[in-house]
Amino acid sequence: MTLRGVLAATALAAATLLPGLAQAGVNDILIGLDEKVVIGPSGQVPGPPGKDSLVVLDVSNPAKPKIRATLPLMNSLLGPPTNLQIAPDGKTGVMANSVITVPDGDKWKIAMDNKLFIIDLTANPPKLSDTLTVGTQPSGLAISHKGDLILIANRAGKSVSVVSLAGGVAKVVDEVQIGQEVAAVAIAPDGKRAFICINMVNRIGVLSIDGTKVQYDKTLDIPAGFNPYNIDMTADGKYAIASNVGAGGFNGDAEVIIEATGPHPHVVGLMTPGTGPEGFAISPNGKIAVAPLLLGTTALPTAYNYTKNGEAVLMSVGANGMLTVTGRAKLGAVPEGVAFSPKGDYVYIGNYSDRDLQTFHIEGGKLVLVDTMKLPGQPASMRGPAR
Repeated sequence: MTLRGVLAATALAAATLLPGLAQAGVNDILIGLDEKVVIGPSGQVPGPPGKDSLVVLDVSNPAKPKIRATLPLMNSLLGPPTNLQIAPDGKTGVMANSVITVPDGDKWKIAMDNKLFIIDLTANPPKLSDTLTVGTQPSGLAISHKGDLILIANRAGKSVSVVSLAGGVAKVVDEVQIGQEVAAVAIAPDGKRAFICINMVNRIGVLSIDGTKVQYDKTLDIPAGFNPYNIDMTADGKYAIASNVGAGGFNGDAEVIIEATGPHPHVVGLMTPGTGPEGFAISPNGKIAVAPLLLGTTALPTAYNYTKNGEAVLMSVGANGMLTVTGRAKLGAVPEGVAFSPKGDYVYIGNYSDRDLQTFHIEGGKLVLVDTMKLPGQPASMRGPAR
């Protein structure tokens, strides 16, 4: 056998013996678990730290996800469910931690954090490779399509952290001041722009990107619905869709469709999937979106708007970016994170209070439940590879 043949045979044998390593990271989804905050009859009650973790979920068989690794890392419910992501090549994962809990007499209280964890997904099992200090209360983040840039929305810091990424090594290079809380960020596929949720003033900001030089132009701010808290972009980069969560009660929250190209991005459409779409994601091909609705699952059991279960809403994304509801499905209590399988034909949703993960197959514009698996904690956030 030639040397080339020997090498090919060796690679094939390695892939056969260690199938999880052949596509390590590409078929992974990250799930951040928060064990500090419990939602119950008294509302949100903070507790002692020390039991949070990051789950690396293998979805190479999309109908039967399995846990590949669990890393003891801090994570928080108190921030958008987009504080983590995997680089497009599947080799590196990142997760930001927005808050911690500290003693307050015989109880616990919330304090701000500023940590970004870098995960080596090529290791077997995956491992923490570095911890960086970023802006205060880092929340939603995004990795560029090229995988060389990470932008992090800092709520208490009122800024966006700029982090370079190369060969699994991350480095903080700047912190762009916004002057208002920033809850989430999405980077355009061409890497030239990003859109941020300036949640407390109900606006979407526009960032220009040139390598690691990121600038904010306030004059390009776009009006959004009440409390924009999550944002994603279509695969072609034409539209950014901001998910708002501030209406409260039984009121419908807005999905705001933004024309993302041209010199002045602007709102071109509005719709509502229901109440509390804190989780929101667009499929890899850009044709489908899913929003898990909190409904009244975070309300006190005595409240008029309390509901035991949430609801998943499946929407088609039209040629003009508009969303049309095609299906709905019952979820558990406090549904937060949502992520698609690599081909976009399955979707995964985590139920925080129920401590489980629901797997749905998308069939003919409908959500068909195929699996519910217990998780080793409360899923506060979830994300797959950037695209």
